[in-house]
Amino acid sequence: MPKRSLLARIGGATRAFQRDVDVARERDPAATSLTEILLCYPGLHAIWMHRAAHTMHLNGFRLPARLVSQASRFLTGIEIHPGARIGPGFFIDHGMGVVIGETTEIGEDVTLYQGVTLGGTGKDVGKRHPTVQDGVIVGTGASVLGPVVIGEGAKVGAGSIVVKDVPPNSTVVGNPGRAVIVDGQKVPRDIHHPDIDHTRLPDPVAEAMACLVRRVGELERDIADMRAGRPLAPRPEGDEDCLPTAQEEISTILGLNPGAGI
Repeated sequence: MPKRSLLARIGGATRAFQRDVDVARERDPAATSLTEILLCYPGLHAIWMHRAAHTMHLNGFRLPARLVSQASRFLTGIEIHPGARIGPGFFIDHGMGVVIGETTEIGEDVTLYQGVTLGGTGKDVGKRHPTVQDGVIVGTGASVLGPVVIGEGAKVGAGSIVVKDVPPNSTVVGNPGRAVIVDGQKVPRDIHHPDIDHTRLPDPVAEAMACLVRRVGELERDIADMRAGRPLAPRPEGDEDCLPTAQEEISTILGLNPGAGI
């Protein structure tokens, strides 16, 4: 592969810089001016320093690259290993406590919030960190561990711990993270202009518990009717049986086989 000329490199760096600024304006409503973005956004500073460190890393200057990444960590609170591969349109909002491991691969237009870890499990060799595809949003405090793949357009809810692959255009919540559906529909497919409202996520555990409470109430009414000699009231039409879903969620929490009962 022929080396690019100095002019081509300067042009590419300028376009990348402009896209970084545009992304900050698009995804953070608090961004009010170019000066503020340039001076007060540690996520951008960390990305710019990572590009320098990654170039050093690729050219064999491993120790200087690590020193640059450590300086970035000291200045921004964000630790990105020089070996991590990061695509264009990447944005880290706030950023404090973000950790990105050596073999992480990040696609285009990905957004991370503070406290996110893209890490390894401690037992893998070689490719041991996540692959995050285009348009993914990872919420505050979430951890994605091991060589898993987060599919295009997926959302990882705040505080989730993901240790398995995530399908494209899905939303993952909980510990361990599991795919759920938002409002009965898939996540929007416009992955290059992601919906950053990652707070409206379902809570499958709360839904399972609500189902159990509702069914206990129904059973108590049925028992009261039988004791009084009254006929049992029919279940309302369209009232779906939520017990299988509740059983699956509780089995997942306890680490049981959903098909084996509780």
